[in-house]
Amino acid sequence: MPDSHDPLRSLFREAASAGQSASTAPPVAVIERRGERHRRRRIVGIAAACFLVLAGSGAALSAFLPADSGPTLPATTPSPAAPSPTSAPPPPPNSTAPTLNSMTPPRNTTPPPPLHSMTPPGSTTAPPVNPTGTVTATMSRTPPQPLR
Repeated sequence: MPDSHDPLRSLFREAASAGQSASTAPPVAVIERRGERHRRRRIVGIAAACFLVLAGSGAALSAFLPADSGPTLPATTPSPAAPSPTSAPPPPPNSTAPTLNSMTPPRNTTPPPPLHSMTPPGSTTAPPVNPTGTVTATMSRTPPQPLR
């Protein structure tokens, strides 16, 4: 039983025809801008999620790794190195077993050079100090002369 005289039904039909005539599709440029904005937001969201995952995994990894306690030692202790046969000259065929004095290298009996001979002349004095406590550097106009 169709109720063609229902007032509510006729009002809905009027609203639908008014809305259909007033509605038009937006221009293509507007739709493109909206889609581009949506794409940019999606890319930024994915990049932010990747950054958070990497930062979180880095923080978790650093929390689980042991702290550096010093240099890493080898897994096994190294064995003492045996003297190589080429490092020492063979004993002469006429001699007997080598003695302790013949195996030790000769000692250097000359004393080391004094420290003042290694530094250039004129550099052994301290620079002058102002009353304020600052160091003043002065340069001479003549180069240092060699000692005679």
